[in-house]
Parts: sequence; structure tokens; C-alpha cells
Amino acid sequence: MKALAPGSVIGILGGGQLGRMLALEAARLGFDVHIFCPEPDSPAGRVSARQVMADYDNLEALTVFARDCDVVTYEFENVPVMAVEAVIDAGTHVRPGAKSLQVSQDRLTEKTFLNEIGIPTVAFRALETGDHLPEALNELGGAGILKTRRAGYDGKGQILLRDPDPDTSARAKALASEVPCILEAFAPFEREISAVVTRSEAGTVAFEPSENDHDNGILRCSSVPANTTDEVRSVAIDAGTRLAEALDHIGVLALEFFVMPGGDLLANELAPRVHNSGHWTPDACDTGQFEQHIRAVAGWPLGPVTRRFDVVMENILGPEIEAVPNAYNGADRLVSYGKRGAPDRRKVAHVTKRITLVR
Repeated sequence: MKALAPGSVIGILGGGQLGRMLALEAARLGFDVHIFCPEPDSPAGRVSARQVMADYDNLEALTVFARDCDVVTYEFENVPVMAVEAVIDAGTHVRPGAKSLQVSQDRLTEKTFLNEIGIPTVAFRALETGDHLPEALNELGGAGILKTRRAGYDGKGQILLRDPDPDTSARAKALASEVPCILEAFAPFEREISAVVTRSEAGTVAFEPSENDHDNGILRCSSVPANTTDEVRSVAIDAGTRLAEALDHIGVLALEFFVMPGGDLLANELAPRVHNSGHWTPDACDTGQFEQHIRAVAGWPLGPVTRRFDVVMENILGPEIEAVPNAYNGADRLVSYGKRGAPDRRKVAHVTKRITLVR
């Protein structure tokens, strides 16, 4: 695809906070942004040149949207594959393509794909019914995490099975009987890190991996540098790069890992998009993840990613946003997502704190 000139139109499937931050960065680089999503008054739509409000299965609306755009990207991994295919059928490039969605939307497909390209994960078992849960749990050593294969995020659709508990076992069996699930072996990890990489037609550039702290499945804090070795960081970046190449992925991609005792890495989850654990990059690096994604999608050269600061990024959830006016006085950088109201346990903003200048 020929590099886009300023004034070109970049379409984004999805209207959430990631789309909002992508749209703002695209506008800074001189592009117009069109948002496609079913929600009215979306965070991304309010900062874009145009929003098309329609369902993702509305092929007519998708076709009209696609023809008004020079290239289309997506901001979350649960955009239906058929929506991406409709845009492609209308003659518009989609970056990343459908393959990244197909692999990442199903946890069984995702882990199988990672193993096939030589990236290890925890052991896992597919479950078509809750009746198979006891046998699968026994095969994985008696402890594991039951997850829905599709549509789970921020800890939703997950049940930890570690200690014998009749109520938990009954909930897990019911869930596995309602929807296809995967049982993953419990990983006694020391810490979690993530590699955020950007692939363009010319090559791949990686940010330094961050160390991530979660609370009930929700990322609360990312810190850089991660408290691990250079070798572990290098292995994580190599795996993320290999994954991007195997998917023929154009744009930003994140791969989360468990760091096991001894330093071995087990891949946990793939995100085929800009990622929460990369929110620190605009404030600490020469080029942040949102600009880098727009550059890749538009066919521009990727920017340098030299890290200038040690940094901590903290997520703000739900009602915590009420403390923002007094708690953050300019020493920290606040990015609010423009969400109406303050839904409990939902990400509504983040704060980046520069700790030390890298010399």
C-alpha cells in the first residue's frame, strides 16, 4: 500500500478509549479519522471528524464506511471478523488484517497458534461441556483457571479453581456447560511482563517490556524498567516479533507473559492492538505506541522508541476519577478517556509518573 498523505482518512472500527487515543494521535499527524461503532456518543467519536453509528453486522453501512476511508484499523479484538472482511471486500485495506482477529478472539486458537510457532504457554485443555471439567483439572495437577474461549477481558469470564470448594466447582461446571471454555494450568509465576511491538512493511520495532501488576484480572500498574534480566526482556521481545511476523500483522501488538521462577517465560495473552501496558510510552519514549500504530497503518516509517525516563503508569477505575482534580497536580500526566459517568471497575483514565531520567 502506498504511504498515505496528510489529509487522508483513517477509519477505526470501535469507539472506546483506545480508539480515542489513536484518533487524537492521527489528527496530530494530519489525518482525518472516521469511527465506526454501534454506541452513540462514543469516546472516540467525540474527538473524530466523523462517526458512523451502526452495528458491526450491518454490511451496507460497513461498505459505505470503507469506501470513505483510505485505510481502516481496529481498536479492540472483539470486532467481528465478518466486519473486517466486509471492509476488505469493499476494496479498502485493513491493518492489521483478519488473521490477527481470528487467532486472538478464541483462547484455544490463540494458545494453539502460539505453541505452533514455538512460543510456550501454560498447559491447557479444551472443554465442550462441564462434565469434562474434573478429568481436565486432574490432568493439569488439580489447579487451574477456567476461562470462556471468547469475549472475556479484564478478568471477566474466568473462575480460579485452586482449592476444593463446592460452590466454585458448581459455578465452573455451569459455565463450561453454557459456553465453550478452556481450562488453563495454574502458573506459579514470579511476575508478569508484556512486550509491545510494532510491525510495518519495512520491519518491526519493540518497546522495552513493562512489568505489570493486576488486581482481580484488571491491570492496575505498569512499571519500566521491569524487575527482570536483560535476557528475559530479549526473549519477550523476540517472541512478540515472531508472533507479529507469523500473523503478518501491521500495527501494534502486545504479548503478555508469566515470568516463572528461573526466568522462563510462558505467554499468557495476545492483544492485536495498542495495549494498556503500553500507555506509558508516549511520556517516556521518543515515539509512543499510538503514534507508532498510526505510522504503521499509514505506511509511514516507524519512529525511534528510545526510552528517556523510568516510568510508572497507573490505571484509574470507575469512581476513582472523582479524586482526579485534587490528586494530580501537574507533576503527573493524566489521560482521561471521556467516558460519561464512572462505571465501577472500568478503566476511565490513567496517570503516568516519570520517576528518573535515563542517562
